[in-house]
Amino acid sequence: MRRAYHDTSLTATIVSRRALRYRTIAHPALDRPLHVRSGSSLTWVGARLGLVQDDANFIALVDPRTGLARSITLPAGEEGRRHFDDIRGNKKYKLDLESCCTIEGSSGTMLLALGSGSKKRRRRVVTVESISARAPRVSLIDAERLYVALEDVKDFAGSDMNIEGALAVGDTLRLFSRGNGEAKKGRVPLNATCELSLPDLLAFLASPADAPIPEPMAVTRYELGVLDGLLLGFTDATLVGGTTLYTAAAEASQDASVDGEVSGSVIGVIPAHGDLRYALLTGMHGERCTDKVEGIVGVTGAKDRVYIVIDADDPARPSVLCEVLLGGEW
Repeated sequence: MRRAYHDTSLTATIVSRRALRYRTIAHPALDRPLHVRSGSSLTWVGARLGLVQDDANFIALVDPRTGLARSITLPAGEEGRRHFDDIRGNKKYKLDLESCCTIEGSSGTMLLALGSGSKKRRRRVVTVESISARAPRVSLIDAERLYVALEDVKDFAGSDMNIEGALAVGDTLRLFSRGNGEAKKGRVPLNATCELSLPDLLAFLASPADAPIPEPMAVTRYELGVLDGLLLGFTDATLVGGTTLYTAAAEASQDASVDGEVSGSVIGVIPAHGDLRYALLTGMHGERCTDKVEGIVGVTGAKDRVYIVIDADDPARPSVLCEVLLGGEW
């Protein structure tokens, strides 16, 4: 078990905010609105940010200078829809893509996005090959066998598996599961990580019905701390100059599929050994930020700045890209 503590020598201050919108007008035939909603994870794709959305079947390629995005359309879901929420009454059909990363391969940059696994419908993986091309190759893969194997590892999945972060580290993929929800079936909610062999994972995704399932390795549990009586849980992770940074939110949610009130978010660092440290996310005047931070990625060429994405959990409101200044010895 690794534990995190609030390091008051660290600061994480939002210095800019940009609402995220598509460059083109809304596209009703594709069920795409004007704005990018429910941003859930970030990764670099060339000079743009690749952003996945947990309740929308689109990937946004965002210009971080303007907040304007090009959209990559994913396959439609139930009744040809690509947006899923409580207002429409179709939330249960969403892919719940909560994590993404980029991998360099023989065909160029590939974006890999994973469903949270919190429900059976959310156990699919999206790959986008040649993502910078005008016509990237999109695949939606049923990865039920992989998710069952991950769920069987109780020290990773806990009571309610909810994969929120994916980080390519060398030839492995590190997964971050968020420990929100309640105890059930003799298990408690856990924040945890595990690693999969990246070559084995890609081989599995190429033949998900027949290929060997990648074995979960290096399972590690975490206690991330408490904010206003609510447990902090992983929401994403990134590498900045070889250092692993993570985001976590304190949310009053009954389980991995229900949104709740958020008391705050943090940015933390996971060193190779020892305790984790984190800073409270604040505004420019030191006020605590009570937004739900869902994604993080480093700012190119800077070790003291990161981008985060905030999800308002409101389908009518765009997600917001923020630049954050990190102070102290991260």
